[in-house]
Amino acid sequence: MDRVARALFIASILAIFFVYGVCVGKLRLFPYALLVQAVTAVQSVYTTFLQEQIWYYVREPEGETVIIPDNKQSFEGLNLVTRVAANRDLSADIVDMANHPIHHWDINWFDIWPDAQHIPENKLPKTKPGTHIHGAVVINNGDLVFNFEHLGLVRLDRNGKVVWRLPYRTHHSVSLHDDGNLWVSGQRKIEEETDLFPHRKRPFQEHMILEVSPDGIILEEWSVAKLLADNGYKGLLYLGSLHNQSTEVDGDILHLNDVEPFPETMEEDFFSQGDIMVSLRNINTVFVFNRQSGKIKFICTGWFVRQHDPDFIDGNRFSVFDNNNIAPEQHGQQSRIAIVSVRERTVETFFEGNEKTPFYTDIMGKHQWLPNGNLLITEARKGRAFEINQQGDVVWQYKNYVGDGMLGLVEEVQRLSPAYDSVFRSNESKNFSTDSLD
Repeated sequence: MDRVARALFIASILAIFFVYGVCVGKLRLFPYALLVQAVTAVQSVYTTFLQEQIWYYVREPEGETVIIPDNKQSFEGLNLVTRVAANRDLSADIVDMANHPIHHWDINWFDIWPDAQHIPENKLPKTKPGTHIHGAVVINNGDLVFNFEHLGLVRLDRNGKVVWRLPYRTHHSVSLHDDGNLWVSGQRKIEEETDLFPHRKRPFQEHMILEVSPDGIILEEWSVAKLLADNGYKGLLYLGSLHNQSTEVDGDILHLNDVEPFPETMEEDFFSQGDIMVSLRNINTVFVFNRQSGKIKFICTGWFVRQHDPDFIDGNRFSVFDNNNIAPEQHGQQSRIAIVSVRERTVETFFEGNEKTPFYTDIMGKHQWLPNGNLLITEARKGRAFEINQQGDVVWQYKNYVGDGMLGLVEEVQRLSPAYDSVFRSNESKNFSTDSLD
């Protein structure tokens, strides 16, 4: 009888909890709000974890193995590789043409910038990697300058010691000019109403172009919105209005992702010294302005889809990494490298992914013209870089293996000039661990 009584008591308690649970859900009684918050928090953590896994790592695609012939058509030199390594680590490496490690920097936000005061609390990294490297260069003494994406610009010496940190929310690109200055994409938060940008939902991030000295001092900065408005292109700031009957806009309207100056060593034509190339991904626009006059001398919109990394080829032409992420997936999405002739206003495809050489990344991506005419392409989301000759044949390849059949994000692979051989080869046995190069 005692056991029956206990069983009935427990069953009654469970029934009461069940009925009350139904009422909580139907009538939203206490603790409905707390339960919703808990479920939302768990879902958020899970979603964030899942997104980060997708973002940084991908499984190597089957059937996309590119056979590289045994030839000497690649342009010899050392390579700067910025990547997400295994165990969610960030890494910058110098590797030779056989992908052997020559030099290595461990890049850890929590060690390098533990006291950041310029980042809002909700944007501070919580767990590694917390961010990624986006935009990096090696300067002439072998120091590394790079962006923690949207978090700041850093210079490290060859031993990994911090030389300086620039507390400005830099991102996407770092370009080393011939005079030694750095050109960087940046952003700053605007919370108050501004005459420059009416009908803009606040707060918002204003895209900025920075010229930074080798010592980490901002020499000059330009507002991208002001450049467009002052040159009669204010309409580009309102391409994506929120409602039919309103010009109000919100979100990342422009998405600045590259800034670089016309090289001093390049022969002038339509483009000349003092010209600055700018890429705005979210409005599919590339423009060139002159730093002295502030005048936009060339602009094109809609010639590419979500492009990255426009580079000057000569005084009349530039090339663009056209992500081209609109083709239906079942048709085989492919990115391309396009060449624009400004005076002729023509766009030609130099190389496009194909069945023989698949090439596609929906976001990010870089390219670099080499002195022998070859082209080095970083296929960021696929975790690889490859070099092609003028015929489109692959003559060199790098893959960022992080585990069994898994590839990590490669932000960029750059072929360094021969001048860097003496900088790094004298220290081949120092400052790197082969355990960190997967």
